[in-house]
Amino acid sequence: MILGGTADANRLAAAVAAEPRIAAVLSFAGRTETPRLPPIPSRIGGFGGVAGLMDYLRAERIDRVVDATHPFAAQMSRNAVDACAATGVPLLALERAPWQAQSGDRWIEVDDLTAAAVALGAAPRRVFLGIGRQNLDLFANHPQHSYLVRLVDQPRGLLPLTNVEIVVARGPFDRDSDRALLEAHRIEIVVAKNAGGEAAVAKIEAARDLGLPVVMVRRPAIPPRRTVASVAEVMDWLAHDSTPTERGV
Repeated sequence: MILGGTADANRLAAAVAAEPRIAAVLSFAGRTETPRLPPIPSRIGGFGGVAGLMDYLRAERIDRVVDATHPFAAQMSRNAVDACAATGVPLLALERAPWQAQSGDRWIEVDDLTAAAVALGAAPRRVFLGIGRQNLDLFANHPQHSYLVRLVDQPRGLLPLTNVEIVVARGPFDRDSDRALLEAHRIEIVVAKNAGGEAAVAKIEAARDLGLPVVMVRRPAIPPRRTVASVAEVMDWLAHDSTPTERGV
């Protein structure tokens, strides 16, 4: 089973689909209304915590689990660690490296989104929230700012922010387009999660080009687990009994 929700998971699903010896299912959390369906069977929705995930692994006779969720889907990753340990199902995480600050970056690194909202300061600013639709309520306590939010789906109801503009678009995005977006909306500061990878880095590059500060949220802590950085390494693990390189274990 692949725990998905990322471009990495989609690439892994495509690789698995081309391997007839592997039967796999891709599980989506269901936060995106119209996810890109993979070329393998899929399911949408949660499992009901660790116990529910354990029941699923046993009922479906899952042999291996690959956690290819978003780096900030920490609860799902923690549940996978616990459920796989309890059931004896081998677990491997496909984990992209976090972004590293480069010359020209003006990062303000914080531990969570609550701290990110505070880091915007008391003076009114034009803010690009590159964090998706979750946790927008944390910024509602700072109504002095004007917010630009980019979402995959058109929201069905009102967002918790009072002074907000919405852009509906699906990545991956490119540097030039994101620079044009920030300029068109006169953005003064960007808030981003350190997701890593290529699909969402354009906003970080655009902020660098424009000399804008970025409030960068560090990744949440996840229990030690076996990790690799590429689809090829996952496929090797699925095809053999060899133990993948352990990082952070």
